[in-house]
Amino acid sequence: MEKMKALAVTKDYKLEIVEIPTPRIANDCVLTKTLSCGVCNGTDTKLLHGTFKAYENYPTLLGHEAIGEVVEVGENVKQWKIGDRITLPYLEMGSDGKYPGSEFYSAWSAYAEYTVARDWQAMAELGNGPGTPGFWDGYYTQKILPVDIDPVYGAMINTFREVLAACKNFGFGSGVSLVIFGAGPVGLTFTKFAKLLGARTVIVADILEDKRAEAQNAGADHFINSKQTDVVDAVKTILPEGTDYVLDAVGVNDLINTSMGLVKDNGQICVYGISPKLDMNINWAPAPYNWGVKFLQFPVKAQEAAAHDQIITWVRMGVLKLEDYVSHIIPFSDILTAFDMIERKEPVRKIVIKY
Repeated sequence: MEKMKALAVTKDYKLEIVEIPTPRIANDCVLTKTLSCGVCNGTDTKLLHGTFKAYENYPTLLGHEAIGEVVEVGENVKQWKIGDRITLPYLEMGSDGKYPGSEFYSAWSAYAEYTVARDWQAMAELGNGPGTPGFWDGYYTQKILPVDIDPVYGAMINTFREVLAACKNFGFGSGVSLVIFGAGPVGLTFTKFAKLLGARTVIVADILEDKRAEAQNAGADHFINSKQTDVVDAVKTILPEGTDYVLDAVGVNDLINTSMGLVKDNGQICVYGISPKLDMNINWAPAPYNWGVKFLQFPVKAQEAAAHDQIITWVRMGVLKLEDYVSHIIPFSDILTAFDMIERKEPVRKIVIKY
């Protein structure tokens, strides 16, 4: 069986490029040659450090933001043809939880040179579609990336869909006020989408002054350098009654306590993603009598899939410019360099791996 390269996290939490068998597809699948894969500063690094909630299967294959081009089609596939570019392909595991012919488990495995997408419509015709045991709603997110969108920058589509789905899940909409902690790729995307959805006031806070221009370019009405300025005082100057929503887009648990002094009555503190530390002491003394905390630790895949067409429309209209969110394009052969940059906390936006 032919071999391909993939990125793995070893049992002692180190990154390694490994060789594994090229996948064989079932009759309801397509084989895709990976064109690009976005580096997720949150999930990928937590898996690398062994801090991703409830995940203990090592060594594991890494990556979950790929775009792949169809090079082989199963006989029952209805949705795709050779040459189509597909979002979120991955590698399927065997009954023992490992990738067949290897020792590796999977954390979606999309940094592999070849991956697989499964046609849920073909699955339904074959009797193993929605509602049957083992069906994963992530199959809905495997959609065609139009040919007029560069597949390297198009890796951002995966992030955009997750964030738009999260905005709607949290309730960000017309007329609301929102404070966002963090102006990385995710925080900037939340900023952009909140304004597109009609938010009245969006305030972005970050410890890096260099992020001011990026936040303003994304649509932020105000930027607070939280290293130099007391965020609570600054927000209350802008919004004396407090804000409708606060979003933690960086994964720092103490921001929940900071947010207590920011939300208005019946306001909501929103936490996006999984924090490395899974507990804390909450002090709600500064909060109003009524408030809520909502965690969204894993994308709701059906909502993510439903966001696809809107994202494509915004990109084609020029409302979303993919290149604004990508700071580095790095070849797969240098993928370890990309993770070194993140580990050193270099100022980056989205890093995309090109194949």
